[in-house]
Amino acid sequence: MKLISSIVTLSLIYATPIIITALGGLYSERSGIVNIALEGIMVVGAFVAATFTPLNEAVFGNWTPWIAILLGALAGGLYSLIHAFVSIDLRADQVISGTALNMLSLGITVYFCQIFFNQQRTKTFNRGFVKTNVPLLSDIPIIGDLFFKRMYYTFYVALALVIITAFILKRTRFGLRLRASGEHPSAVDSVGVSVRKMRYIGVLISGLLAGLSGGIMVLTQATQFTAGSIHGIGFISLAALIFGRWNAYGVLGASIFFGFSQIFTIFSKDIPLLASVPAEIFKAVPYVLTIIAMLIFSRKNVGPKASGELYDVSKR
Repeated sequence: MKLISSIVTLSLIYATPIIITALGGLYSERSGIVNIALEGIMVVGAFVAATFTPLNEAVFGNWTPWIAILLGALAGGLYSLIHAFVSIDLRADQVISGTALNMLSLGITVYFCQIFFNQQRTKTFNRGFVKTNVPLLSDIPIIGDLFFKRMYYTFYVALALVIITAFILKRTRFGLRLRASGEHPSAVDSVGVSVRKMRYIGVLISGLLAGLSGGIMVLTQATQFTAGSIHGIGFISLAALIFGRWNAYGVLGASIFFGFSQIFTIFSKDIPLLASVPAEIFKAVPYVLTIIAMLIFSRKNVGPKASGELYDVSKR
């Protein structure tokens, strides 16, 4: 039971940044903009959070990580506006724009690390998020051990964002307009709603969430920021978005699946039948599963019809 509890708890912890980033991709793609730059936006958010924390943890105390991830979210939102401007106003290819931002993020973060810390990484910090037991709920038999003991509160933030996103996209006028911008932009434009504005908002929200996710990831899974802190989680989040059928609750399930695939590599040596298998094979499992999921579900799942397509007002 202890082994199962550890696997479940760590799977949820590792799934947290995937959930939040995939939700960001959901907003962007529902508006009609493919955001391949989620990985790079996470890098920027992680850098800002990891830079703020060691420089200010003596001032803000236990509030430091919360302030840090909010600043990471803000940085991610600002960085995503580059993608919005290039894709919407300059009408550039969205995949190329996102790829360029991914490459740029590594360069600028390492550059600023060199300026601030005289090394290609941030200082180590002491006030990242701490695992805690949720009062009362952690005392529930079995469920308490699995979901409410030694857990980061950021996981519950991710759950709240899933519920909020599902409600917004399905039950609000804003959500209807956002989804329509990615399905039938000409219909949205015909009733006086700006497709450009809705797509800007979609990309901005995706940047805020990806930046938040990057900050959470570095403050829960590391003690400093390096160029390899994110290590492909943004791309796994895109796979979770497709696997989850562009649906908030589907994203939650897919993200937990990918989180489990990462944790499985750690505990594989504790399973007698798998103990003799080289560890390198299990390290490749999350990425192999990502590719397999993309191959299987990308054809069966149909995303927003106008996602990735430039909207031309003259063709309305």
